[in-house]
Amino acid sequence: MNDFIQGLPKVELHLHIEGTLEPELMFELAKRNNVDIPFSSTEEVSRAYNFHNLQSFLDIYYQGANVLINEQDFFDLTWAYLLRCHEDNVLHTEIFFDPQTHTARGIPFDTTVNGIHRALKKGAEELGISSKLIMCFLRHLDEESAFETLEQANRHKDKIIGVGLDSAEVGNPAGKFERVFKEAINQGFLTVAHAGEEGPASNIRDALSLLKVTRVDHGVRCSDDPTLVEQLVAQQTPLTVCPLSNIKLKVFDKMEDHNIVHLLRQGLCVTINSDDPAYFGGYMTDNFMAVANAHPMSKKEIAQFTFNAIEASFISDKEKERLKGMTQNYLEQN
Repeated sequence: MNDFIQGLPKVELHLHIEGTLEPELMFELAKRNNVDIPFSSTEEVSRAYNFHNLQSFLDIYYQGANVLINEQDFFDLTWAYLLRCHEDNVLHTEIFFDPQTHTARGIPFDTTVNGIHRALKKGAEELGISSKLIMCFLRHLDEESAFETLEQANRHKDKIIGVGLDSAEVGNPAGKFERVFKEAINQGFLTVAHAGEEGPASNIRDALSLLKVTRVDHGVRCSDDPTLVEQLVAQQTPLTVCPLSNIKLKVFDKMEDHNIVHLLRQGLCVTINSDDPAYFGGYMTDNFMAVANAHPMSKKEIAQFTFNAIEASFISDKEKERLKGMTQNYLEQN
């Protein structure tokens, strides 16, 4: 089964580019930019990646981002991720970035988006990996900051396809961003939002009703609300689930407890993603294997995660059919 998963075409829909900052690159960029970091070795960084909840992860996540200063840094970060995609047979990826994490440090919005975009363009040309870019608002910041960020995104609409909402759910309800999401939709952006990870199932309902999102990032707490599950099945609302992340952040105690396969078998449009792979111990293939090793599945069921991701993606219908055909051919031949 491991060989099947390794070769399976994959599509990633929930990936924070800042969360792909491996310890080695963190040290390289810190040295290049003369930035002090609170670690003396890559081993010490790895030991620090032992989180007990979302906030303890976010604290170190924002520390790590301090080494990202110049456009080349964001290019190098993104290119390193795309090389991992190539290894894992990821054919298409939809990447989140957090501009407020960087503008708050005095890094221009343009610096961040141009570096990421340049790498994504190279990835398409040299690796054959297509991509979309989604800008996330940090939900622990205020509405005014989100509106300022949306305004900055306007001149990069050729690069940014959608807006999202990430960071700590607790104490930061979706309603806080209802107006900015409405304006983003008016400006032609697609919308997604994190909900139902550390927060309750009601957060998923709020993301759908107040923010009008087209897919829900995480969403695993939906299983606490059977009526919501029925709604998600009926509407085929995609959930971009991140299995290894959920274990690392104690959403579930162990992978055997994870509900992703149960949700799949209930008919939900669930997908497998890596979230912040440098911090959570695994990229796409690692996440697929972790789920398959904990939950016996058929090859057809495993491939369904890819079919779901293709359908949930923001690519054209023509491109969806092409990727579905590739995946179907792989399934039939293996």
